[in-house]
Amino acid sequence: MLVYPQLASGALAQFPIVKHRRQRTVVNALADSTTIKLADPDGAVIEWKLTYAALSDSEVAVLQQFFIVAEGSLNGFTFLDPAANLLSRSEQLTDSVWTKDPFLAVAAGVTDPNGSSNGSRISNSGAGPQTIAQTLSAPGGYLYCFSVYAQSSQAATVTLHCGTARIGWKLGTSWNRLSLTGSGDPVSQSIVFGVELPAGAVADIFGLQVEPQPSVSEYKASEAGGVYENANFRDDVFSFTTTGVNRHSAIVNIIHANSL
Repeated sequence: MLVYPQLASGALAQFPIVKHRRQRTVVNALADSTTIKLADPDGAVIEWKLTYAALSDSEVAVLQQFFIVAEGSLNGFTFLDPAANLLSRSEQLTDSVWTKDPFLAVAAGVTDPNGSSNGSRISNSGAGPQTIAQTLSAPGGYLYCFSVYAQSSQAATVTLHCGTARIGWKLGTSWNRLSLTGSGDPVSQSIVFGVELPAGAVADIFGLQVEPQPSVSEYKASEAGGVYENANFRDDVFSFTTTGVNRHSAIVNIIHANSL
């Protein structure tokens, strides 16, 4: 798997990040001058402009080598969107992208921290721990931050899984945001993120999010998720500017088109 590299800090990009999304609509003009318009999801294009500053010698060398391996814009690679939630269906925990252990029940429509009804109640009727999880087709050895809002009306704990990392949290009666930074098997091409509930426990959860960086940021609801396979460099030249000793700047443009 060819995957766009993270920086030495574990972040994938620096601010500012510019992201453009272009949608395509098919228009059919009829003989009576009326038109029929239909969305064309396969024509969608997303572009990212990543601006880097104060890169070290080793960091700019990694980016340059990756550009060479990809042969510029020729070969596709997997790109983890630094401005998105990598998880799919972050507020639809009954969707098939989520795997649930057999004794874990999920009920939607719970009031969330924003006052809407996008939260979910998970309950474990089994005699042992039960988990709801999602597997991403992303490198196990990268650094990720997994976060979730959680609360419980009774004494309860939850355990977050982020690859091989685990942490347990005691829940209160009001919403708190829990987070865990970790990675998985460095040779694996996938990684699992999950919430584990002990036997007999009930908890409300909302806003599950995975980011390709060491720290949590503002929650972003997701549908398709932020893992883009077959992304490409937009340009066939990688250039950088040396601004000092062991300090470099660069601009990288990446494009993903559903039709490619």
